[in-house]
Amino acid sequence: MSYLYEDLTRKIIGLTFEVYNNLRYGYQEKYYQRAFEQLLQENNINYKKESSVPIVFKEKIIGRYFIDFLIENKLVVEFKVGKEFKDQYIQQIIAYIKTNNLKLGLIVLLTSEGVKIKRIIN
Repeated sequence: MSYLYEDLTRKIIGLTFEVYNNLRYGYQEKYYQRAFEQLLQENNINYKKESSVPIVFKEKIIGRYFIDFLIENKLVVEFKVGKEFKDQYIQQIIAYIKTNNLKLGLIVLLTSEGVKIKRIIN
């Protein structure tokens, strides 16, 4: 069975495991993000870091939120450190992919037990 952006998704998930296997657990998100960005560059994968999305209320921008990575202009990757996926993480990535008319997001949760991935499909 295949799934949306299968090759790209597999590659990105592999890179997240490479980051975790080298750094292990215990760092702030920003260090995992920096290591992941280095791997994206080494693998010649097109990405944008900390893409922003406006928060609009009654046709006025009232703020912005940022997503960690937009890969190949089609896959959102958000890093989190903790024990479990929180609704806030899921809602944030759903909002981003819907606002930008994208189809797929990955939440990468780095835990003391390993890497956990949640795929969010629009």
